[in-house]
Amino acid sequence: MSSGSFIPSIKLEHVISFSDAIFAFAITLMALSVDIPDLPTNLTQSELLDKLYELLPQFESYVISFAIISIFWVSYHQVFNHIKGSHITMVYLNLLFLLLITLLSLSTSLVINYGTYQIPYVIYCSNVIMTSLLLGLIWWYATKNKSLVDKNLHPFFIKGVLVNLISIPIVFMLSIIISFVNLDIAQYFWLAIAPLNIAIRRRYKH
Repeated sequence: MSSGSFIPSIKLEHVISFSDAIFAFAITLMALSVDIPDLPTNLTQSELLDKLYELLPQFESYVISFAIISIFWVSYHQVFNHIKGSHITMVYLNLLFLLLITLLSLSTSLVINYGTYQIPYVIYCSNVIMTSLLLGLIWWYATKNKSLVDKNLHPFFIKGVLVNLISIPIVFMLSIIISFVNLDIAQYFWLAIAPLNIAIRRRYKH
């Protein structure tokens, strides 16, 4: 074999362990984006409750974004639990996916600090959409290359995983449209992911 045809390979377990570290980093970075004010120590109980109430929008944005990253982490492992091999193209796709995961933390920071504006919300939703579609692309690429997945995977199951991954960007696309009417309703529209996920799993259970 000539040295020019050599393509370095990366073990699948190394790819997954590195990805877990990036997920942990993204959540930590997101937590640091929450601005905890330096409160004076002479506040009354009522004043303290008022100050804490002012943090509620930041807390809501953080919890929802934590849930979204958690969904991505679960979906990521559900995908890679069925991938048995590593290909350099998939490694590069995975790195791009992880880049978008870290950008989720930055876009979450925009939503937390400028939650009353639509532009940060659209940026965040667009980030989620691209991340979801890229994970779907990784699954599609792996299942098209039969050497990367278990040959016994049923086509119905393969389709179900792909539909489940694509459902997330659909929800967020609809959420962007709703944001032009009511931003508050759009933010809570994300909750539709959970029942939709359950329905898809039941539909494509094999």
